Amino acid sequence: QVQLVESGGGLVQTGGSLRLSCAASGRAFSSYAMGWFRQAPGKEREFVAAFSWTGGWTYYTDSVKGRFTISRDNAKNMVYLQMNDLKPEDTAVYYCAARSSARGIYYSTMTYAYWGQGTQVTVSS
Repeated sequence: QVQLVESGGGLVQTGGSLRLSCAASGRAFSSYAMGWFRQAPGKEREFVAAFSWTGGWTYYTDSVKGRFTISRDNAKNMVYLQMNDLKPEDTAVYYCAARSSARGIYYSTMTYAYWGQGTQVTVSS
């Protein structure tokens, strides 16, 4: 199993930047494929960014391409989401997620077995 704790959220103005961090504890962190999701009030949780199962590729939802970057540091058991040029529509609770199987689709919440508690990101206009 792996436990996930997000941090780095906050209030930022339109056009600003934030870097979210996800600290993982447990064994064999490098064996998990990681992703970020977000959930805005009244909406379903949606995919933001993820690594492929092999780790060789990264995927992003269209609305964040060119603005967000997912990265990981296996030596530190950390995953990051660098968010630049933030917009009010990016306002949401952001969740870090981990999958321990190659089965499933990278952008589906059902693929990920482990979740953090979330960190709030608010972008003011």
